[in-house]
Amino acid sequence: MKNKLQVGVIGLGKFGFKFGKSLMSLGQEVLGIDSDEDNIKKSQHEFTQVFLADATNKQALEQIRVQDLEHILVSVGDSIAASAMIAMYLKELGVPKIWVKAIHRDHEKLLYKVGVDEVIIPEYMAAKQIASRIAIPGFIEHLQFDPSMAVREFSIDKWDGKTLRNIDLTNKYSIQVIAIKMKGENSYRYIPKADDLLNSGDTIVVIGPIVQLEKLLPVKMQK
Repeated sequence: MKNKLQVGVIGLGKFGFKFGKSLMSLGQEVLGIDSDEDNIKKSQHEFTQVFLADATNKQALEQIRVQDLEHILVSVGDSIAASAMIAMYLKELGVPKIWVKAIHRDHEKLLYKVGVDEVIIPEYMAAKQIASRIAIPGFIEHLQFDPSMAVREFSIDKWDGKTLRNIDLTNKYSIQVIAIKMKGENSYRYIPKADDLLNSGDTIVVIGPIVQLEKLLPVKMQK
């Protein structure tokens, strides 16, 4: 299995199912595990492989050989005890990367003490994204690996006639331009060159620390 399946999803309810389908759409092969027959039936034609099993049973996990997977998401509803126990078993079995869905901050603290790599609280994430889009013009999204980083879209009217080398966002603000959309075009061009000329009405997408992005707020941004 090690050479074939790299990602596992334990718990195929709404969140786990959607997460797994999204991975499949990105070309990943996904193994799903759930103790509910209906969830297994729903997922069997969507995932690479599914198992009907109780993930709170360490022996069952070992028999499925979850230890051969590189990354596992645990999404087992509102059961704090079950998610913590499963995460502990996965750590003991040597799974390299373990992400777990939590229901509140105390649940999150417990999971980190167990040793998981990432805790996801979907409701908090959604609320933060929405609030940021309202409070920060041009905001696109926070980055999961570092909440202090974000991706943002800017109109570059202020820099008409200049090149990326001229505005030098990387050295001045530690901000990297990752895409440009020319005025009148519908698609972005990625990894632009330093000597690409910017014109009024063009849009750029940048990645960088939020505190640095805030310094560019006076620039007119794309809504």
